[in-house]
This record gives sequence, C-alpha cells and structure tokens, in this order.
Amino acid sequence: MAGFFNAVSACLVLLMIMSLGYVMGHLGWMTAQEKKFVSKYIVNIAVPCNCIVGLLNNLDRESLAQAGWMLAAGLLGVGVTLLISMAAATLLRMPRERWGVFVAMAGLSNTLFIGIPVCTQLFGEACMPYLMVYYLSNTTFLQSAGILLIERSGNVRSESTGVAGFLKNMFCKPPILGVIASIILLVLDLRLPDPLMRFAGYVSDSVSPLALIYCGFIVYEVGLKNLRLMPGHVPMLVLRLVGAPVICVAFCSLFGVTGLARDVFVVESALPVVSQITVMAGAYGADEKYAATGSCLSIFCSFITLPILMLLLG
Repeated sequence: MAGFFNAVSACLVLLMIMSLGYVMGHLGWMTAQEKKFVSKYIVNIAVPCNCIVGLLNNLDRESLAQAGWMLAAGLLGVGVTLLISMAAATLLRMPRERWGVFVAMAGLSNTLFIGIPVCTQLFGEACMPYLMVYYLSNTTFLQSAGILLIERSGNVRSESTGVAGFLKNMFCKPPILGVIASIILLVLDLRLPDPLMRFAGYVSDSVSPLALIYCGFIVYEVGLKNLRLMPGHVPMLVLRLVGAPVICVAFCSLFGVTGLARDVFVVESALPVVSQITVMAGAYGADEKYAATGSCLSIFCSFITLPILMLLLG
C-alpha cells in the first residue's frame, strides 16, 4: 500500500504544479509565445543535461550490457502497442482525419513532459538511466511511424526525406545526442569536469516543474469546458493507460527486465498521450481538436490509473 499512497501523493504534487500553468494562462502571464520558449528550452537544453546527469551518476560501463535487452523490450513493447492500436482504429472505423491520430495517441506515451516528473517523483533520480532507454524506444517510433500516421490522416503532405532524413531527424535531436554522449563517456570510463556536472545538475532540476507548467498551459488552451469525450476516445484511453503497460510487462518478462528498470518501463508505458501529436496534427491538417482533447483527457485519467498501477507493482 505504501507505493499506492506515494503515487497518490506524487500525483497531487504534479497536479498542483500543472495548475500553475493553467492559472498563468488564465491570468495572461503565459501565452503561446512563452509556451514555445518553454518547450524549446526543455527539449533542447534541460533534457540533454538531465540525460547526462542521470546516466553518468547512475550507470557504469558494466551495466551498459543490460541496456541492449532493455532497449529491445522497449522497442517491441511500443511496436506491438502501435499494431494493436491500428487494429482498434480499423475495427472502430475511425474517419481518415482521426485514424492516424487515434493510433499515435494510443500507441505512444509522453516520456518527457510527463514521464520525467512522474518517474522522478515516484522513484527518485536513480530512474533516469532506465527512463532514457525507454525514451529512446518511444521516440524512435514517434519520429517514424508517428509522423507517417498523422501525415496520412491530414491534408498537408510533406516532402519525403527518405532514410537519410529520418536518421538526421532522429539522431540530431538534443536529448538523443545527450544519451549518445553519455554512453560514449561511460564506455571510455570518463567523466565530465565537476563544474560541468554541477551546471548540468542545476539545469536538469528545471525539467520537471517547467514540463508540468507546460502541460497545465495546454489544458488551459484546450479549455476545461471543451474536455468532452469524442468517438474513439474511450478505447484510446484504455489502450494508452491500461493496454500499453500490460504489453510492456509481457516484454519485460520475456527479456528478463526486472526490478527498478521494469517498474520505470511500465510506468513510462502507462503515461498520457505524447504532446507532440497535437502539434503534428495541426501541422499536417489532421483533426487537431480531437488530438488536443484526447491528450488532456489522458492527463487527467492518468492521475487515477497511476496510483492503481503502483499498487499492482507493489
């Protein structure tokens, strides 16, 4: 029961910080311009620092061998979840402008903006190496299948970039570069100078509160009065918050991922809809309102499902 009450307490803290973003939006202190700045700062500066601190402080060269099996479990778990989501979208006869949005919402989790504050609240900084491995699994599909699915649901077509374009988009992202740099340092058994590590530590501490404020502002943008269930939202929420962690547990068992790593993977898989889906839906001409509403609903529902999940994990 201790895990359940810790999760409830953590969710209350997260909800209070999220409410700051909502209130600041209501007061006009935060607008779309500030939202854009916060997003760029988190993704391009704070999260890479978070990767470096989390990996270098909690992993060593010997433990890297286990990361391959963890990555395989994460990739297969996310991939199977997406395939099941495709089957569900087909059975539900989702309209074209929502089909890809539904699949992406059900199959991909918010590993950064929600994942980092949730996992650090529940497990402490020791969770960061495993969180980054799952992030790598999730973002691989987000940057490939996720973009393709949403693009095909919209009325705006982008120029095909091919394999080279995909690899560039994938491996030029600052969080991925942070992970790669940290792994190289671990393999070489090197460590950054103390001033740089302290700098990265201070910057990484800003990730969780700013990410939650960002999510709270998104709720304000959508509007609480507009949070109404649309056709397909209920099965999407079931797949995202219940089905995905069940699939993740199965693949963790298959690949021998246990202990804290398994718990972090399962919680990461059970998080709300990844926030980029709403942005991509608007960019490609898909149903942006459907994506935004589903994203906000998944955030609120996760505050119910996460404590239950922690109780089951023990």
